[in-house]
Amino acid sequence: MNLPNKLTLARIMLAPVFMVFFLIKDVYFGYLATFVFCLAALTDLYDGHLAKKTGVVTGFGKFMDPLADKILTSIALVSFAASGYVETWIVLVIIVREFLVTGLRSLAAYRGFVIMPSVLAQRKTALEMVAIIVILLYINLKATLLPLGYSWKILDQVLSSRVFNVTIFVVMVLSAATGIDYLVKNAPLLKGILK
Repeated sequence: MNLPNKLTLARIMLAPVFMVFFLIKDVYFGYLATFVFCLAALTDLYDGHLAKKTGVVTGFGKFMDPLADKILTSIALVSFAASGYVETWIVLVIIVREFLVTGLRSLAAYRGFVIMPSVLAQRKTALEMVAIIVILLYINLKATLLPLGYSWKILDQVLSSRVFNVTIFVVMVLSAATGIDYLVKNAPLLKGILK
């Protein structure tokens, strides 16, 4: 169990901590949730870089690193949907794609093959994390400013919901595209595994 793999496991453990903090309707816990998510996202950047730099890339890391990302982002999106910030159906499409890809990668791993995430999938995950962080920062800003009497148009609930939905919709489209990309590029391998 090397340091990059420990960071991957830490990201998985931070995901439910984030969710608990986020779902507590308190401005201070909102900031804590944002801090926890940012910390978890940073472990994603650091563990991959560290694994390549030190030459300790393992099969466990290749499989678990993308899975940890999926757990973290899925929990964040479910939290947004549960709180009414984004449409549930958009989140459901993203999560179904994540389960499908994870299932295929798990099946391949069981048969001794490692399906690496594509460059497009890695960029999708990066965009997803950035979008989640921006939404979290906005929610915190709103929770801080509204009680102080600020009523800027940008803080309007309807406007913010539209912006959030459009942002996560873009993530959903990229998720669907990368899911199809996985299926097409790995079709021969998957056919062999499913025989």
